[in-house]
Amino acid sequence: MASSRTVCVMDASGHLGSALVHLLLHRGYTVHAALQPHPNGFQSVEELLPSSNKNLKIFDADPFDYHSIIAALKGCCGLFYCFQPPSDHSTYDEFMAEIEARAAHNVLEACAQTDTIEKVVFRSSVTAVIWNESRTGSDLDEKNWTDINFCKKFKLWHALSKTLAEKSAWALAMDRGINMVTINGGLLMTPDLTITNPYLKGAAEMYEDGVFVTVDLRFIADAHICVFEDVSSYGRYLCFNHVISCSHDADKLAQMLLPSSDPSPPQSWEKARIYQQRISNKKLNNLMMEFENDQLLSN
Repeated sequence: MASSRTVCVMDASGHLGSALVHLLLHRGYTVHAALQPHPNGFQSVEELLPSSNKNLKIFDADPFDYHSIIAALKGCCGLFYCFQPPSDHSTYDEFMAEIEARAAHNVLEACAQTDTIEKVVFRSSVTAVIWNESRTGSDLDEKNWTDINFCKKFKLWHALSKTLAEKSAWALAMDRGINMVTINGGLLMTPDLTITNPYLKGAAEMYEDGVFVTVDLRFIADAHICVFEDVSSYGRYLCFNHVISCSHDADKLAQMLLPSSDPSPPQSWEKARIYQQRISNKKLNNLMMEFENDQLLSN
């Protein structure tokens, strides 16, 4: 039988993965931190994870090696899955979609074979929701899916990869009866964010369409734990806490992404255009509000 408080975080080496490890340990979980093998061994594990914590176990788990995934999941009641591109193919190109979808399939298949797993929280992306031909249609929410052919036509490789990986995961989860929830996150705001981030392909169109959204690391990490611990969570959850909807926001982000660029000229706020938000995160916000209220009542 699994300990009701033992969970796996895979891959634990990224910003979100390592943040989840810290938060879960703080909440009293035993955590299996699964990291992809690296040519030089675990890369800066000591910097990423509190290796002295007795409730932390580190696993070498390759998403393309089924048996290593099974080993990391052993005894766990839950999995937090955050794909990290392999070290030998770190660029989002036309081939990444197949790689990411295959990794998702392997991980979900391993979950299906692990009888202690009760819930999977799968990190996906807003880019798996927003891209299709009718960009000026109605507001978008969790029911919407990115059009695969649209992504191929405009070489939106990040969106294509996230969409195919999430669809692959959902197909297997439904076929095998796995209790899975996805967090479709906005652009993750981290100190090392640059203009080369693959999420930003099509940023101007996202901005004009009112769907250019960002999310802070702590917010998305809290969202993962909320949907895991709340028994009423289901399906997909759009996760963001800021919308880039006016020129001031866009200039501020541009200066962050391009710190060496010349500062933008002052904006006239009366004339600055504001694009109407066309994407909703009400489903997640309602769940997190209920979750936080329950936490307060239980303390």
